[in-house]
Amino acid sequence: MELSMSNRMFVGTRKGLFTLENSGGSWSVARSDFVGDNVTMFLADQRDGWLYTGLNLGHFGCKMHRSADGSSWEECAVPVYPVVEDADEKETAPSLNEIWALETGGPDKAELLWCGTIPGGLFRSNDRGSNWELVTSLWDREERSEWFGGGKDHPGIHSICVDPRDSQHVTVGVSCGGVWTTFDGGESWELRATGMHAEYMPPEQAGSPNIQDPHLIVNCQAQPDCFWTQHHNGVFRTTDDCQSWHAIPAAKPSGFGFPVAVHPQDPQTAWFVPAVKDECRVPVDGKVVVSRTNDGGKSFEVFNEGLPGPDAYDIVFRHCLAISSDGDRLAMGSSTGSLWVSDGSGESWQTISNHLPQIYCVRFG
Repeated sequence: MELSMSNRMFVGTRKGLFTLENSGGSWSVARSDFVGDNVTMFLADQRDGWLYTGLNLGHFGCKMHRSADGSSWEECAVPVYPVVEDADEKETAPSLNEIWALETGGPDKAELLWCGTIPGGLFRSNDRGSNWELVTSLWDREERSEWFGGGKDHPGIHSICVDPRDSQHVTVGVSCGGVWTTFDGGESWELRATGMHAEYMPPEQAGSPNIQDPHLIVNCQAQPDCFWTQHHNGVFRTTDDCQSWHAIPAAKPSGFGFPVAVHPQDPQTAWFVPAVKDECRVPVDGKVVVSRTNDGGKSFEVFNEGLPGPDAYDIVFRHCLAISSDGDRLAMGSSTGSLWVSDGSGESWQTISNHLPQIYCVRFG
């Protein structure tokens, strides 16, 4: 019997890609791929069933693989930056440091994929990853010279949100470079991070849209003009397609963290995994919790049932909190290799594993 999407999850880790399946309420590893390799990103294309994975192999560089059947993999192309001429007239090209985001195009763009990278390039493939082209309209923006790295050494595109109503409408998040939106498939872009603020900048520059550090941005599939972001300096929300962002001061036990998930049918409901920010980056009071708002950020509930603490030091990275397409199930992986699932809207959690490698991405599929 074919599993529903919420009964299969893919977990990309420091030492491989693991596929877990749920049968009778019990989760187990159904297969493992790329064991020993650093899997930084994964995508399950719900349009045609193809799978894609991004690897960072250290000295051997970044690689991408794809699978049409879920069992055999083939290497495909990786994004390549254009050669440029430096001041000494030497030809060089930026290095691809990491594949940090993978998303599909809309349902009317059968083979279109989007890829966000470090150091800050957005790429597009029209043939399932056989070839990639740099979106030069964003790369060549004058504002890009002001982008800089946050936790990474270089700026990076980590969030790609395709409007389910219009495949030409795409929004991307940059750390640190704000939020950018296109309405014509990447031909032109608008900077849309007004209302965010960055405490790490001098006061006169704190509100500059182009230096903001949204750790992750997501939008509600049922109401795509509503976006949430977990920012370096708090939680922010917009209901007007990123034209204006509003701080959510009620977030607790802190406004710092990396991941965010929004309910696919209810834009008022979102989940976060709070932490202590900057150099510390551990759970608040050594206790792993998930916070949830059901009223658009006016109030928050904090849940710990089934999660570790006190004396727990798991951090959940930005791509490690997943929600199923029906909104009924959440999954979460941590920096110490713990994996949890919630069937109770985040109020209680079941431990699936405590001994996976460090987890970089979790996705249902």
